[in-house]
Amino acid sequence: MKIIIYVYDGMTMLDAIGPYEVLRNMTNAEVLFVAEEAGEIKADSGFIDINVKYSIDDINYADILVIPGSPVGFMKEMEKENILNWIREIDKGTKWTTSVCTGSILLASTGLLSGLKATSHWKPIKLLSNFGAIPVRERIVEQGKYITAAGVSAGIDMALYLSNKIVGEEETKAIQLTIEYDPQPIFDSGNYSNAEENVLKCANKKLTRDAKKGLGLLGMLKNSRNILKMMK
Repeated sequence: MKIIIYVYDGMTMLDAIGPYEVLRNMTNAEVLFVAEEAGEIKADSGFIDINVKYSIDDINYADILVIPGSPVGFMKEMEKENILNWIREIDKGTKWTTSVCTGSILLASTGLLSGLKATSHWKPIKLLSNFGAIPVRERIVEQGKYITAAGVSAGIDMALYLSNKIVGEEETKAIQLTIEYDPQPIFDSGNYSNAEENVLKCANKKLTRDAKKGLGLLGMLKNSRNILKMMK
């Protein structure tokens, strides 16, 4: 089973690595990281780089496509017609097309989620409606072969959800144990609906800071006002 994770500059690393750690453990899984061009991809933090061996020109088929998100990098990808066309072409042959965080907005910009429910990170989730998708604040949303996950850590849950569909409960439980995924957070503040107002304000500040950092990293400062306005 060929699993493709599309990666790009400014990507949030856990959006890709979380699902990777789950899906690579499935029986007969082959996981490939693919970028617009082979070579170095910089994460949104600016601290981590990954060396990608495959470009979109090398890959024309996948059983599973995973599109991770980013603070602002996904917006740059949405402007690339070659990327949107590649996603559409890969989607024609997939059994499952999935996303994590704002990856769903990139996916929606192809038109593939038009008329379907989808989720994303809680801050920019409303942008889904700009592309005909129906935003819902849920951790995982399945619509036919499309599965979208909420922000960052939800990618692990999405991958386990998908694994259960493909290899079944016993193997998926074994995968969960293999990565010792047993979340026990000290606070119940990981869900938008549970967040206190002061926590929400603090999180917004952090996200705005990260978005500005990403704008600089990606050379998108010219359009920064419009981009940040869209993210509100």
